[in-house]
Amino acid sequence: MTRPGRTQTDPATPATPTWGGGIADPGPLGLAGFAGTTFFLSVVNTNMLGASVQGLVFGLAFSSYGAFWLSFWYLLNHLPEKAAPPDILHGVAVYLLVWTIFTAYMTVAALRTSGAVCAVFVMLTLTFLVLTIGFFSESVADFEANDNGWIHLGGWLGLITAVLAWYASFAGVTNSTFKRVVLPVFPLADR
Repeated sequence: MTRPGRTQTDPATPATPTWGGGIADPGPLGLAGFAGTTFFLSVVNTNMLGASVQGLVFGLAFSSYGAFWLSFWYLLNHLPEKAAPPDILHGVAVYLLVWTIFTAYMTVAALRTSGAVCAVFVMLTLTFLVLTIGFFSESVADFEANDNGWIHLGGWLGLITAVLAWYASFAGVTNSTFKRVVLPVFPLADR
């Protein structure tokens, strides 16, 4: 007897998965949530929206990189009262460096998934790296004037990251729904 969503031609042959069989893949939903938060914050980082609305992104926080969004919200809303402004900027830079390192080694793991997911992690690593450089090089005057090319570049890279994440999400849902490859994800390894 086979489980639903599986086929079996011979009792000695292991069951093989079929399109749409079994439990739904949570990846596309996580990618979509990640794309939305990344897109919104990147619009702020590019200076298309003023920094005063940055806090709105935290309402978009989802399970994918949820720890980042929650901890970033906490960091920005619970700054030490007596900390010097340059120290706060460098503290944010170190915080972003931590996420750059984490995302970089997640990129290595993504090399065994698909080109679509790998592209998301590569761009996210570059986004975090550029934002880290931006906050390390940020002066208080530039921060107050919202005038830092590195942070703006990080915003544009973040927008590319969001688009790639939406594509990977859309491809995952569409391919599963149509039970065939409609949008390629470029598999990188046999599973």
